[in-house]
Amino acid sequence: MTDASARAPRRPGEQTLSALGMSAPAPDPADASPHAFPGGGRWRTEVPSCEGPEALAVVLKEASCLDVPIHRISQGSGVWMLTDAEITEMAEATAERDIELCLFTGPRGTWDIGGSTRTDSGGAGLRARGHDAVAGCVEDAVRATELGVKCLLVADEGVLWTLHRARAAGLLPADTTLKVSALVGPVNPAAYAVYERLGADSINVPSDLTLAHLTEIRRVSATPMDMYIEAPDDLGGYVRMYEVAELIRRGAPLYLKFGLAKAPGIYPYGHHMRELTLATAKERVRRGRLALDLLARHGADGDMAPLGSRLPGDLNRFDASS
Repeated sequence: MTDASARAPRRPGEQTLSALGMSAPAPDPADASPHAFPGGGRWRTEVPSCEGPEALAVVLKEASCLDVPIHRISQGSGVWMLTDAEITEMAEATAERDIELCLFTGPRGTWDIGGSTRTDSGGAGLRARGHDAVAGCVEDAVRATELGVKCLLVADEGVLWTLHRARAAGLLPADTTLKVSALVGPVNPAAYAVYERLGADSINVPSDLTLAHLTEIRRVSATPMDMYIEAPDDLGGYVRMYEVAELIRRGAPLYLKFGLAKAPGIYPYGHHMRELTLATAKERVRRGRLALDLLARHGADGDMAPLGSRLPGDLNRFDASS
């Protein structure tokens, strides 16, 4: 087999299954997303759950060792769990490498005094409970952006709309991007389009959405999509590495998020969880290398967005002045 034929786009196991008379139907071109990131490319990468400067240093070192390109690094415990010095160190380290840093904003229901989130129904989940919780998210957003953070992670529709209005009014930098958490991610195209109009610049969707669901979403919105290729256990523990090429084909523009199953939760992070946090940060980068290797073996590793690109392009919004 020549190098060229080995690199031709193919599905997992395609040659062997074809030889056994078990070929799959050809992909339907109508299922493919017509969208891409501004500036080119159909996929970017993200390493999540990077809970402070020490974990960030581990991620950057391992990414260099394993040659894993990174567009975005995100944190889940929250702005309020970091000192100004820690935020500044993280912002400077990522800026030096042209990587977008995304920090989670403010209080959320699962850590609040309400007990409904612990019931079988889950109550209001991650959403901000009451005016004071919204105010805490706004405080985090202002503080983080003043310290150089350009991407904010939100888990509440009201917080998202408030921060978008603040951005439109010049109260937050115009190039601030707002990312919707996987813990409140939409599961249908109508909801996805609403998050876009509320100000979302990238939207996490649950990792158990089907390929058909991604196609349905892409028929109504071009907003960048975030998806765990391997999801933490509290998000289902799904591992979808063999689907990466098809996820890109259907869901572009898509952030490939390299999570980690079978690992204890680390939110909210503190130094009492240091060893676990550093070990899992390193392993998330390795998982990214495995996913990228699969893409390369299937001849589907082209169309990566340029490193350093971070903006979402022109999106549809509700009138923020009202």
